[in-house]
Amino acid sequence: MSITIIFFLGLLAAIIAVTPPGLLNMTAARISLKEGAGRGIMFSTGVCIVVFIQTYLAAIFARYLTNHQDIVEILKRVAFVIFVLITIYFFVLASKQKEAKPEAEITSKHGRLLHGMLLSALNIFPIPFQAYMVITLVSFGWMDFEKLSVVTYVTGAATGTFVVLYFYIFFFDKIKDKAFTSQKNMNYIIGSVTGIVALITFINIIKAW
Repeated sequence: MSITIIFFLGLLAAIIAVTPPGLLNMTAARISLKEGAGRGIMFSTGVCIVVFIQTYLAAIFARYLTNHQDIVEILKRVAFVIFVLITIYFFVLASKQKEAKPEAEITSKHGRLLHGMLLSALNIFPIPFQAYMVITLVSFGWMDFEKLSVVTYVTGAATGTFVVLYFYIFFFDKIKDKAFTSQKNMNYIIGSVTGIVALITFINIIKAW
């Protein structure tokens, strides 16, 4: 299969995974609204660096993860706890936040890069998702586990993630004067999104019992 097609398969898979409102894209939009598009892009770059690593690991261990569902279940449980804690954090932050009082800002662009890497590292969902996608594509004969094929797919996934985050940054910039894009409401939105993700994860854990 052509590496160009493999690249676009990775890009498409990432777009499907990241397009629904989630912690990373909503945080990128929030940073952009508060500190400008430049820092939002730096945050997104940090996210994509980790996504590249996560997707590469997912591709390497795809067969192993597929044959050992117990590991996937453990990842789900860890993710559930993490997202519950993040949900509580953002709801508490929003409830205490006063619109007239500015928050302490991270003035360094490198700080936002590291922020993006850290937050992305907490989001472990790309690993089982991308492992499943790689196994599926391999089973269809659309890619293989050769190094060039894997690196091409991973690059496409990281690029697709950046494209979606870039879209969120500039979409929210266009509607920044709307009431729901205030910092307090953005915190509530992020908290609600992570709460929904935590609930879905919990339901999947219960179904697996």
